[in-house]
Amino acid sequence: MTEGPTPTAVPERAAQLPVQPPPVDPAQTVAAVDKMPAPGRISWWRGDGGEGARRNLGLVGVLAVLVVIGALTRSDLYSDPDWVWDNVLSILKLAAVVGVVTVGMTFVIIGGGIDLSVGAIVALAGVWCTTVATQSYGAGGMIFSALTVGLAVGLVNGLLISYGRLVPFIATLAMLVAARGLAAEISDKQTQVSGNTFINGLASNKLLGIPLLVYILAAVVAAGWVLLNRTTFGRRTVAVGGNPEAARLAGINVRRHTVLLYGLSGLCCGIAAIMLTAQANSAQAAMANLYELDAIAAAIIGGTLLSGGRGTIIGSLLGVVIFATITNLFAINGLSTEAQNMVKGGIIVAAVLVQQVQFRSLTQFLGRNRLTST
Repeated sequence: MTEGPTPTAVPERAAQLPVQPPPVDPAQTVAAVDKMPAPGRISWWRGDGGEGARRNLGLVGVLAVLVVIGALTRSDLYSDPDWVWDNVLSILKLAAVVGVVTVGMTFVIIGGGIDLSVGAIVALAGVWCTTVATQSYGAGGMIFSALTVGLAVGLVNGLLISYGRLVPFIATLAMLVAARGLAAEISDKQTQVSGNTFINGLASNKLLGIPLLVYILAAVVAAGWVLLNRTTFGRRTVAVGGNPEAARLAGINVRRHTVLLYGLSGLCCGIAAIMLTAQANSAQAAMANLYELDAIAAAIIGGTLLSGGRGTIIGSLLGVVIFATITNLFAINGLSTEAQNMVKGGIIVAAVLVQQVQFRSLTQFLGRNRLTST
């Protein structure tokens, strides 16, 4: 009886397979993203970390040039120190309302979105808080109503964009029309007078010689700076705006974060509604017209990328002050609003062109470094 061929030894298949890395826990990835240092902590001047500081210094230089132009064109006014101080306060008071709206807009744009409905939200919140029924609850009821309406409308924008998968431009444009229409319906297209002395006093009263509206702007800017630069929320905002897919793979709930960003923008609109109502002692459906364009323009001038992923609160504030200074400069020289708008449009175009050139140069620089390393 013959024996069959001896079977050859088959190497174990497990030995041929590469060692698989252990699965990555998304929670650990999110924790790693949250622990990343905030942009700009490595260097406040050199390299990418100092880009914001360099840009802000340039904006301060622009402000200085505008002041010099004002002093040359109206030397009779600038020779009076009291008038200069009062003019500075007027500029800051003019920038206060738009500045608060711009803080919320900056967060939205850094997160990769856009909000065209901020002016309409301010109008709706202002009209809602000045109804007879709301004013019967006093200043607390008016403030609560404005903040609640602004927050609620902002959250609706976020839900439509995140879970309804609408393009931010379309969703907020539709909200712009709807909010203006609702404000006109509530007010019956009439101006609603605010009879609350506390609310009206926010624009007229001063503390240490500075209007209260300026303090409100400073508080909102400080809170926005801390939220963007020193919290997990701010780091996640930059991550979502820079690369939403990478942020999702890192374990960040992009949809929920987007809803929160638009809610924050709406909350800032509610604050701005109280401030604007205090300035006019009234509210109407046509108030805060084109505030969305002013806020977007100020954010762009301040260095916020329209594509998302980069921006600073201080830069946006300087952008607001620059536009307010331009408005003041044209007013004291008796120039037309049309010329002022043309100048603003030219500044916006120039700022976007500068951003494109800087982004293209950065991309080319990174590409050269990548080729060199390989």
